[in-house]
Amino acid sequence: MKLPLPAAAGTALLVALSVAGPAFAQKSGGTLHMELRDSPPSLSILEESDFVQSMMGMFNNLVMYDQHVPQNSLASIVPDLATGWSWNEDGTELTFPLRQGIKWHDGKPFTAGDVKCTWDLLTGKASEKLRLDPRRAWYRNLEEVTKNGDYEVTFHLKRPQPAFLALLASGWSAVYPCHAPPTEMRQHPIGTGPFKLGAFKPNERIALIRNRDYWKPGRPYLDGIEFTIIREASTANLAFIAGKLDWRGMGIPQLKDVASQAPQVICEIAPGGFSRNLIVNRDSPPFDNANLRRAMALSLDRKAFIDIMGQGQGDVGGAVQPLPEGLWGMPPEVLHKLPGYDPDVQNNRAAARQIMQELGYGPGKPLAIKLATRNDPLYRNPAVILIDQLKEVGIEAELDVIDTTRWFPKVMRKDYMVGLNATAAGVDDPDQQFYENYVCGSPRNFTGYCNPELDRLFDGQSIETDQGKRKKLVWQIERKLADDAARPIIYWGRGARCRQPYVKGMTVMVNSSFNGWRMEDVWLDK
Repeated sequence: MKLPLPAAAGTALLVALSVAGPAFAQKSGGTLHMELRDSPPSLSILEESDFVQSMMGMFNNLVMYDQHVPQNSLASIVPDLATGWSWNEDGTELTFPLRQGIKWHDGKPFTAGDVKCTWDLLTGKASEKLRLDPRRAWYRNLEEVTKNGDYEVTFHLKRPQPAFLALLASGWSAVYPCHAPPTEMRQHPIGTGPFKLGAFKPNERIALIRNRDYWKPGRPYLDGIEFTIIREASTANLAFIAGKLDWRGMGIPQLKDVASQAPQVICEIAPGGFSRNLIVNRDSPPFDNANLRRAMALSLDRKAFIDIMGQGQGDVGGAVQPLPEGLWGMPPEVLHKLPGYDPDVQNNRAAARQIMQELGYGPGKPLAIKLATRNDPLYRNPAVILIDQLKEVGIEAELDVIDTTRWFPKVMRKDYMVGLNATAAGVDDPDQQFYENYVCGSPRNFTGYCNPELDRLFDGQSIETDQGKRKKLVWQIERKLADDAARPIIYWGRGARCRQPYVKGMTVMVNSSFNGWRMEDVWLDK
C-alpha cells in the first residue's frame, strides 16, 4: 500500500500515513521493542541531554503534560506526584500538595523532602553535585523550595514567572530520591514511575520492567520496554520492517522503504522538535569578529536543507518552534524581515562575500576552518550541506566528527571553532529556549553569547501574562538574536513516527521530542 505524503508541511498538526483500526479494550502484557540511535553516557535524566528520554517511564514529575494531547501547552498540564497546584496573589509562590503512600522502587516512601532535594541539586545548593547540569538556567528565577510538612512543597520565585509550571511539566523535570546519590542515579537509577530498570548494557540495550507496585492502579499495561542501540538508520529500518521493532522514528526519505515493504504500519509526519543550528565559538579569533559571524549566517540557504534532508518536509523558523505546531513562532511576513531570512539567497550571499572581502578573504584566499558535529546522521548529514554552503562565501570547512559521549561536554567547554548542532524544544515556551540557549552563563549557551540588555528582555517576556503582548516581545527578541547572529537557526526538521498496528495508546507530541515517553498507557493488541 502506498503511503501518501502531505502536499505541504505545516498544514496540520499530524498527518497520518495510514489509519488505525477501531479502539479495543486495553490488554496487559508484552514487551515494547524500540530503538535508540546511540547509547546515553549515563541514565541520569537530570544530567544528560539526549537519549535518556527513554528513562521518563522510570520517574514521575510533580506535574506533566497530558500524554494523550499532541500539542503541549499550559492548558495540557495535569497533576502527577502533586494532586494540584496554586499560586499566591503576586505570582511568586507556587504550592503543590503531594500524593501520599507513594514508594520509590526500593520501597522507601516518597515525601516532600525528595522534591526539595531534587531542586537543591538542580540549583547547586545540595552538598551532592551533579556532574553535568544542562538545565540549570531553567531555574535561575527559583529562590528556594520549602517543605510544608511531609506532603506539601512551595516553590519561591524571585519574580512572577507564569510559564514556570511549563518547565516543571517537562519530561526532563523528574523528581529524584533524597537517599540515592547522583553517582548511583547514573548507572542504577530508581524512581517512582511505572517502570523499573531491568538492565543497562552500554552500546547494546536498556531494558525497563513493569513496576508492579506502581501507585496508579492497573498501570502500566506493558510488562516492559526494550531499547536496542542501533546506530545505523538503515539497520534500524530493516529491523522495523521485519517486525523486530514495534516503534521507531525515521527520516522522511526512509518512508519509501516502509511503504513498499511494510504497508501495514502506521506512520505520522510531525515536527521532530529539533532545530539544526550553526554554533560559532565567538571567543576564539577570528570568530570574535561580529562581521564574520554575520557573513556565515548570510550564507545559509534554509530551503535547500529542507529539500535535501526532508524532501521538502521541514520548517524555517527562529529560536522558538515555528507555527503551526509551535505556539510562539513568527508568521512568514515577520520572519522574512529578520536578517538572513530574506528568501533571496543569492542576494544574501552577495552581501556575505562582500563582508568576507573586507575581512581579507576572497577567491584564492579562503578562510580554512574545522566544522565540528556529533557522530549521528541527524547531525552529520546536514553538516555536509553546511560545508558546501559556507564554501559559497569563501569559507573552506573540514568536517570534524565527534563521538556522541564527548559532543555535549566538548561544546559546553567551548572546545570547538564552528559547529552544527541540533537543539531540542524540550518545552515549547520561550523561557526554555531563551534561558537555556542564550542567557549569559547558561551551561548550554554553547556559543558564549552574552548580552545583558537581551537578558533583561528575556525577563520582560517571562513576566508578561498577556499572551499577545508576550508574543510581540518574543518576536522582538528573535530580531535581536538574528541581528547578532547569536546562534543562527538553519531549519526545523520533520520526521516520521512509525509503529506497528498493534501498538496502542501512544500519542505523537508535535512540539516536543522529550515529553511523551511515560508509556504507562501504551499497550499491545496482540
